[in-house]
This record gives sequence, structure tokens and C-alpha cells, in this order.
Amino acid sequence: MEPAPYLSQAVIFGASGGIGAALAAALTVGGQYQRVWAGSRGSRAAPDGTESFAFDLMDEASIAAAAARIGAAGPVTLAIVATGILSDGAGLQPEKTYKAQDPAAYTRAFAINATGPALIGKHFLPLLPRRERAVFAALSARVGSIGDNRLGGWHAYRASKAALNMILRNFAIELGRSHPQAVVAALHPGTVATPLSAPFTGTGEGRTVFVPAEAAAHLLAVIDRLTPAESGQAFAWDGQAIPF
Repeated sequence: MEPAPYLSQAVIFGASGGIGAALAAALTVGGQYQRVWAGSRGSRAAPDGTESFAFDLMDEASIAAAAARIGAAGPVTLAIVATGILSDGAGLQPEKTYKAQDPAAYTRAFAINATGPALIGKHFLPLLPRRERAVFAALSARVGSIGDNRLGGWHAYRASKAALNMILRNFAIELGRSHPQAVVAALHPGTVATPLSAPFTGTGEGRTVFVPAEAAAHLLAVIDRLTPAESGQAFAWDGQAIPF
């Protein structure tokens, strides 16, 4: 007889965004998880079949409180950080030249794209089971790759995503010492039709734009295939490795 599947909890941070909401909804199908938690800033409706929680990337206490609440219900075998910022319509905009760099833009980009996910890892990595397979993933971006940078520009966003990649690599190294079945990964969802990318989504030849449900399906398929030997790496929506 096949052993019963290990049931646990999945947690999505940023479930009010297009990709995050689609991930949370997709994870409620199939009964793989006892609970699917959908986290967002403030009180927002969670997708059907999920349990909501509030957190703020700029408030570590809120992240710690969420970890305490979710951890009390059981171990977490999947955590996905689906948060991020590219522009805010004001001071934070992708720079076309180094002459447009602004300290405030760097501060905001790093706080949301790097420091916030780092704090989530601080409080949620301890909730992963030590012996079963578990995945901690965060949405990064191909433009955060130093090795794949051909165009330059977008300084604060690129740098913050590169920092996120390093943080995830650090997590993978440390977690591998105590959790041999765990996987930590940076994920590039491709170009997705969400408010984050809408101002910068072109329709040029060869560019594919996914709807959030498609992006979620791609990302979950990649996650399902990842092995502990691949922990600490970045992967695109189609499973191809991306150099840091």
C-alpha cells in the first residue's frame, strides 16, 4: 500500500495581487494541503477555500504574528512570497539611465523586494518540516540576474531583485544543513497581465503575456519538479534555470 501523502499547509504572501490570488486559488484544488493561507496587507477577501491572514512587509511584528498563528496549526510545506514592486506611480519608476537614480527609490524597492521577503524567511523557515519535502519560493525577475543583464537600466528594481536572489541562496545553504529535503528557489513568472507589469508590458514580436491563472499553473508545475539538489537557484516559468 502506498503511504498516505504528507498533508500540511501552504502559505501565499501577496494574495491580493494577480499572481498571488491565482496561486492561492490553484492550491485549494486537489486536497494536497490541509490549509491554504492567503496573506495580504490589511483586511481583504481571500480566495474561496483559503484562510486569510494580514501582514505588512514593512512591519516585522505582523509577519511574526502570522507565523505564530499559522505555525500553531501545523507545519508549512509550501510558502510562496508573491509580493513585489516595480513602480508606484510617483517616485519609484524604472530608470532608463543612471542619471535618474534616486535614494528614495532604492530604499522603497529594497524594503519591499528584498528586506520584506527576508523577514518572511526569518519567521517562516522555522515552520518547515525537517524530514519531509518543503519549498520556500519567492517571485524574482529575470532582470534581477547579473549574468543575464544585457540592457542595463531599471537600476533600483534590478538591484533589489538581485539582492533577493542572494538572500534566497543564503537561505538554501543554511537550510540545507538541517532540512535536507527542503528547496528554496527564486521564480520568474514571465510577463503576466497584472497591475505591476501593465505600464511596461509591450506587445512586440515574440513576447508572450500570461494571465494570472496561467502563470500560477506554470509556477506550481516548476515547484513540483524541483529537487533539493536545485535548492538556491532561480528558475523561469518554463523550468529553465536562470543565472544569478
